[in-house]
Amino acid sequence: MKHEMAPARQQWLDGAAMGASLLCLVHCLVLPALIVALPMFAAMLTLPESFHALAFAFAVPTSALALGLGFRRHRHPLPLAIAMLGLPLLGAGAFLATGPRLELVLSVTGALLLALGHGWNWRASSRPACASA
Repeated sequence: MKHEMAPARQQWLDGAAMGASLLCLVHCLVLPALIVALPMFAAMLTLPESFHALAFAFAVPTSALALGLGFRRHRHPLPLAIAMLGLPLLGAGAFLATGPRLELVLSVTGALLLALGHGWNWRASSRPACASA
């Protein structure tokens, strides 16, 4: 008997991963704009450097689980491929970038690709035809 994850649980995992990607985008794009616009918030809103490592540590297993289970259900490789392009970019932005601009470009591109992959995974897992796959 083949064990499959319930669609609602699968959607929750993809939703959590997309939410994490959105938080990453907010962190990368909105937070710096707020800090520049409102210098008094700079001290209150700065996050420790360990934030990037923690965010990446959350993204890897959540994405692997959601995308892997989704692929088992729908067998469409595109969501997995797109998200797996984004995850290394996100990691490179967090750990390998040599300057703030490169970090921003890598992190934003990675988060967008990861969110896009999870969105497609969610959509493919929600289709009735994937239940027979």
